[in-house]
Order: sequence, then structure tokens, then C-alpha cells
Amino acid sequence: MQGPTMKNVILVTGASSGFGAMSARALAHAGHTVYASMRDSAGRNAPQVQAVRDYAQQHGVDLRTVELDVQSQPSAEAAIARIVAEHGRIDVVMHNAGHMVFGAAEAFTPEQYAQAYDVNVLGAQRVNRAALPQLRRQGRGLLLWIGSSSHRGGTPPYLAPYFAAKAAMDALAVSYASELARWGIETAIVVPGAFTQGTNHFLHAGKPADEARQAEYDHGATRGLAETALANLAACEPADADPASVAAAVVDVVAAPYGQRPFRVHVDPSDDGCAVVAAVADRIRAEFLRRIELADLLAPRMDQEQAHAR
Repeated sequence: MQGPTMKNVILVTGASSGFGAMSARALAHAGHTVYASMRDSAGRNAPQVQAVRDYAQQHGVDLRTVELDVQSQPSAEAAIARIVAEHGRIDVVMHNAGHMVFGAAEAFTPEQYAQAYDVNVLGAQRVNRAALPQLRRQGRGLLLWIGSSSHRGGTPPYLAPYFAAKAAMDALAVSYASELARWGIETAIVVPGAFTQGTNHFLHAGKPADEARQAEYDHGATRGLAETALANLAACEPADADPASVAAAVVDVVAAPYGQRPFRVHVDPSDDGCAVVAAVADRIRAEFLRRIELADLLAPRMDQEQAHAR
């Protein structure tokens, strides 16, 4: 996995649509072997599986599918086992699986918050527990996390469970970065802004289970808040904002030389301020690790051969 021309074996979670599907295709076009994972590949997502096969054949790229439900540890284990059996390694794990919700924070049940956390945070943990033993044996690998700018930036209303889960996922990614560096495993976090067009994130967003509580918000003091938030969020987005730019950023991160990949990359045409906040947080993290004499955790450990190649 040295240099931009080296072919990587890559797993992309939640690749049935959105950033996951776009990134899987872009990575395949860049010359990598890409496994676009999705759940229920023989059922609800069977059309997406066929679409991936058709796309790979039409474009002559090494794009495959694998069954992976991030809410199931056995499913994650089986997916990783299949990839390793077929290639003897796995180079990049891209944590993309997630589900957006939209509605008043109070109207979501605790179980719905737990569900959002389960997909966005515990899902990544299940995949990590399946993949990291292999990556650590290799002494090389990349965890690439797809975050969200709004949990640290402008934070528009009515997205509380999603933002809370994404904030937790970001914290998990940062912690993993330090713990995996001495194993030779890199971490990169790609942070998209709120793309309201070109994906189905808002269209397919989950709704609060407590409809009566939501109705109080819709007809009370916050009447019209949802419509105003969505309309003005879309208005902040430049006309040329393209969600494919997120996939392009993913390709660039993977192509960067080992040991020199950026820790965090923002792709936010609306510029909601997350990049400013994250820059401060990441700087403080780096300064504190140096202060406690753990500066080596800021970059993956390389053996002499890797250091010479660099």
C-alpha cells in the first residue's frame, strides 16, 4: 500500500447509495479492488447488488459486493473473513454506514437514539473488531471514517440523534487513531457538509416515533421551523455543490503516501464552520499528546523499509 499507484483492497460500509456508493465507484475507477458492502443483499438491496455488477462490467473496474449488516457482529466477521480469504489482506476500511433522521429532538424515543448510535457508532465498532486483528497482523492499514460537519459546525435544528451519533463516531475515530498508530495503522476522517441535493440522505431520513409530540412542535411555538431550516440550509449550498466531491476526497486520501495522509479533510461547500472548530480541537489534541510524551501516536509507526521508501 505504498504510493498512489498501488492497488488496495478496500471495504466500504453502507455502500448501497449516497457517499458510500459514489466512493466505492470512484475508488474502483482509481484502480483499487473495492467491496461495496450492504445489508440484505439478497432482498431489499438485490437491485443495488445487480447495479454494482453491471457497473463493474460496463466500466471494467474491480468493484464487488459483500453482505455486511453493521448491526450484526457475525455479519461483520463473515464479510472480513471473505475478503481476507480472497486476497490475503485488507488495506482500507471505510466507515460510511449511517442513517439520518429529521425531527424535534424531544419527539424521538430513547430507542430511536439508541438505534442511531447503533448504526453510526456500534456498527463501526463491530467492523473494527472484525477487521483490526488482520490489519494489526499486517502492520499496515487505513481506517477512513466519514463524519459530518454539522455536529461541530452550524448545527441546524431537528437533527439531534444523527448529530449526537456522528459526534460520538468522531470521538471514537480520534481515540482509535492514537491506539492504532504504533500498529502501523493510519486514521483519516473525511467530513462532508450538508449536501441537500445529489444524495437521498434527507429524502430517506427517519422520523420521530412520537408523532403527537412532533405535532406539538409543528403547530406550536416552533411552527414552520422545519421548513425554514431545510430551505435555508439548502440556500447555503452553492449551486455547483456536488456530493461526488466527497468521493473524490476519499480517493485522494487513499492515494496519498502511507504515513503522510491527512488526519482530517473537510468537504463542505456551505462552510458551516466545522473546519475552524476541528482545526482547534485537532491542534489541542496534538499539543497534549506531545505534552504527555506520546507524540509518536500522531503518525503510524513505519518499519525501516517503509521509512526508506518514504
